[in-house]
Amino acid sequence: MMIDRRLVREIDWVLLGLVLLQSLIGVFFIYSSSHFLPGNFHVRQLAWIGVSLIVLVLVLAIDYKFFVSLSVYFYGLIVAVLAATLVFARFVAGTKSWITLGLMQLQPSELAKIVLILVFARLFAEYKSATLTTQYTLWALLIAGVPLLLIILQPDLGTAMTFLAIIGGAFILAGLKRKTIVLLLLAACVVGIAGWNLGLKDYQKRRVTTLINPTNDPRGSGYQVIQSKIAIGSGGLAGKGFMKGSQSQLRFLPARHTDFIFSVIGEEAGFLGVFVVIVLYFFLLARMFLSVAKARDRAGVYIIFTASLLIAFQFLVNVLMIIGLFPVVGITLPFLSYGGSSLLTSTIACGLVLNVKMRRFANV
Repeated sequence: MMIDRRLVREIDWVLLGLVLLQSLIGVFFIYSSSHFLPGNFHVRQLAWIGVSLIVLVLVLAIDYKFFVSLSVYFYGLIVAVLAATLVFARFVAGTKSWITLGLMQLQPSELAKIVLILVFARLFAEYKSATLTTQYTLWALLIAGVPLLLIILQPDLGTAMTFLAIIGGAFILAGLKRKTIVLLLLAACVVGIAGWNLGLKDYQKRRVTTLINPTNDPRGSGYQVIQSKIAIGSGGLAGKGFMKGSQSQLRFLPARHTDFIFSVIGEEAGFLGVFVVIVLYFFLLARMFLSVAKARDRAGVYIIFTASLLIAFQFLVNVLMIIGLFPVVGITLPFLSYGGSSLLTSTIACGLVLNVKMRRFANV
């Protein structure tokens, strides 16, 4: 399916360019932090960039209203895939989160984020009241809760946590009543206490307590955060240079090409490199959030806002995580971290924003 020429002129090429630039910067530092490991992670990431761009073209070619209309079917499919993953997938790094597709592995829980964005866009686009009733809130929570529970059971708490951005964003737009907010906060406290005592494993509890004082367990739960801080602090103004970071090259820094890629950037490119990356993210997110004003229907507004909030949430949590202000929960840095499913999901999220924006005149 080809994109109408008139629509091509409406594509936000600046936003598209920022997505591609961040992805290529990611490949650059993925190579630096993993070139000595078997697996050619940078080549795999390049392949995933190619796949993501192909999917992006397909997303742009089809009116977002069509995706919204099919969201119920997407929802049923992703729930079935998540359930099958939980039953049939092999344990990888302590979780059953991956399915194998030929030469590639896919994480269905990542794509579940996109499905939830589309489902909520349909659900709330049909809701006309000025404030969100408790009944409608519970219905939305039930819809989100099914895939969320399946992801928690994998267990993948990091991915599950990112759902909060989508759910929260949709509720903010819909207009929660104060009474409902209080009830949700009380419910969250109850769930949190129950989860701490019954759900969280010992290593997950140590990650939370490590947040207060990582030096209590410098060789255990505090190791990642300590090494991450050393890497960032040692970078100085201009960094140690490409492929010259001692923490990453000598393998002191764990998960350096995935969750802690930002630490590698800080060590090798220094404050200047970190500043450039943060500025690029600022422009990317600003351009996404400002696109909300360009949407011409409620579904488009919900798609842009929740997709933008998802990227912003993952960026903020990852940065706070690597500097020790948030527990290490396995949330990747959008576009920069190694991971095909994460890259594909982030690209589709931006693609949906582009889709709504480029059809702002077609849907008047």
